[in-house]
Amino acid sequence: MEMNQYLDMFIEESKEHIQAINDNLLVLENEPENVNLINEIFRSAHTLKGMAATMGFEDMAALTHEMENVLDQARNHKLVLNTDIMDVIFQCVDLLETMLYSIAGGGDGKEDVSRVVSALKAILRGEAPGTAQKNTGEHIVTTGETAATTEVVAAPSHYSLDAYEITVIEQSIQSGFCAYWIKTLIRDDCVLKAARAYMVYDGLESLGEVIKTTPPVEEIEEEKFDKSFEIVLISKEPREKIEQTVMNVSEIEAVEVEVIDLAAHKVEKRKQEEKQVSAVTAARTARKGAESIKEEKTSQTPVLKKAAASKTIRVDIERLDVLMNLFSELVIDRGRLEQLARESGQSALMETVEHMSRISGDLQNIILTMRMVPVEQVFNRFPRMVRDLAKELNKKINLEIVGAETELDRTVIDEIGDPLVHLLRNSIDHGIESVEERRAAGKPEEGLVQLKAYHSGNHVFIEVKDDGRGINREKVLKKAIERGIVTEQAVSSFSNKQIDELLFASGLSTADKISDVSGRGVGLDVVKTKIESLGGSCSVDSTPGAGTTFLIQLPLTLSIISAMLVQVEDEKFAVPLSSIIETAIFSPDEIMHAHQQNVIDFRGRIVPLVSLKSIFNIPDNGKPKESDISVVIVRKGDKMAGLVVDSFIGQQEIVLKSLGKYLTNVFAISGATILGDGQVALIIDCNALIK
Repeated sequence: MEMNQYLDMFIEESKEHIQAINDNLLVLENEPENVNLINEIFRSAHTLKGMAATMGFEDMAALTHEMENVLDQARNHKLVLNTDIMDVIFQCVDLLETMLYSIAGGGDGKEDVSRVVSALKAILRGEAPGTAQKNTGEHIVTTGETAATTEVVAAPSHYSLDAYEITVIEQSIQSGFCAYWIKTLIRDDCVLKAARAYMVYDGLESLGEVIKTTPPVEEIEEEKFDKSFEIVLISKEPREKIEQTVMNVSEIEAVEVEVIDLAAHKVEKRKQEEKQVSAVTAARTARKGAESIKEEKTSQTPVLKKAAASKTIRVDIERLDVLMNLFSELVIDRGRLEQLARESGQSALMETVEHMSRISGDLQNIILTMRMVPVEQVFNRFPRMVRDLAKELNKKINLEIVGAETELDRTVIDEIGDPLVHLLRNSIDHGIESVEERRAAGKPEEGLVQLKAYHSGNHVFIEVKDDGRGINREKVLKKAIERGIVTEQAVSSFSNKQIDELLFASGLSTADKISDVSGRGVGLDVVKTKIESLGGSCSVDSTPGAGTTFLIQLPLTLSIISAMLVQVEDEKFAVPLSSIIETAIFSPDEIMHAHQQNVIDFRGRIVPLVSLKSIFNIPDNGKPKESDISVVIVRKGDKMAGLVVDSFIGQQEIVLKSLGKYLTNVFAISGATILGDGQVALIIDCNALIK
């Protein structure tokens, strides 16, 4: 049987099973006696094993089989799961994910699984798992949990990079730097290995920025390595100078330097996206092969499940983009047709156009819904990451996820994974205190990190909040002055908010010690750059001793939105309907003055008025104005404002068009649209007008 046609379906279904195993393992760690959970994990592993065997990926099938044996012992009460055993099972999942993304990148999915398999067999023999270590041979990393977010790293088989390091390298390459992988071999007769390693490390740091060491810095300092160690360096220096710097250190036997090239993974990703499996029967065929070796007897229930699954089909995101662009043009023509029909006065034409508008409106809703994806797809990856990081830092962390059902456009979903990784790592490392510090401060030993998503108007907001120590503003200022980011004279007039915002400056880190988690001055500047590239913004608010909140604001980036068209002098503007509470008309004597601005009483709340004419410096057209004042009441979260306009034109579906690269960061304008009569109307960004 030709398996290539089923490969994409195998990859997608395997991702779902691995994610399910990960999620259930996190719950099982706190409920080790929960047999139902163990059974769920066992079933996912069993199906994954069968699928891998059917597709011919023997390493994946073999590893899953050994993991399955341990789970089988646990579900039959012959084995009690403890922390050490759970760690080994988590390592299995990491290896399975590595192999899967190798396959997704066009590889063979082969990995050295001997160490983890030995640990699994030791568990079955009743022995301690031993020294089974987490695999460090990953060649494939992910920036999300979906195929569209897979990053395939064109890296030699002897080193690995995680999503955080990939982002740093990409940013550095864009700034004209090179990324080098450097392996240093120390002579057998060297007595002070740690000292020689430090001299190499120090010499390389003088040439650029060290972003990764293998093993970690702490283990190198304690001589917990054999003869060699590896470093990833960002530098503008040539390879020859790097080699010479390392070899200048005595008792160094050899050095190997390679340039890390990330370009190839984009080519590979594009090839994968071009592959389409249009036949839904592929999934059923692959599943049938996987279940052919199933130990349990099948019943009618799984048959019904298969039938339901056949109603789902995966579609390439690029096809949806093309469909959306075509429909956007149709909406513009629809608006023009509606206007021509009204002007003609022909009832038959008007009736036909109205019917077409209703049909196209339904079609529009279907297309927009197809592109919307819950942020849960990104949030799902974080509980495991937080769990591992908390163990590494010896902290107790409770990750609380709120609003995972909040939906975002698929293109935005694919990009927000890395920024959230940075913010969560920052909260756990810098924000949450150690158990001892929290106990001394009268706080619960377990720190709280909250990841929250919610809609507000035409935007989605994502908060990363912790109840930690807050921002040490004195330390931030000191580091900023040391790094030359600000001058001592300038900071004297800084507000707390301005000091907090310095955390987003490039090269700033408040970590006292460099580690694999933080301290290299990269992270939050990358977050800000990425979010702004998506048309969003990022801010921070902190209370010393109480915690810190990072707030990301993202546009929905929908191509078509409902809007209220308004007139100001000779200009037309579109206000997104999702931001509007109400439109109203006020008489001049209802306008009050408070806090140096005009305000109105709107349902018992004092709402400030914002004049669009003043904001956008619109010239007076000389025409007489109505004495009454037309106001559009808009909101951002629980805050409101009243936009003062000359008149309301009416509600209309509009196509959101970018202003282009020459008109970036225009205040309070999120884009433009073409109206039915060919005029251009600017789209108001209500969130920017509400303070």
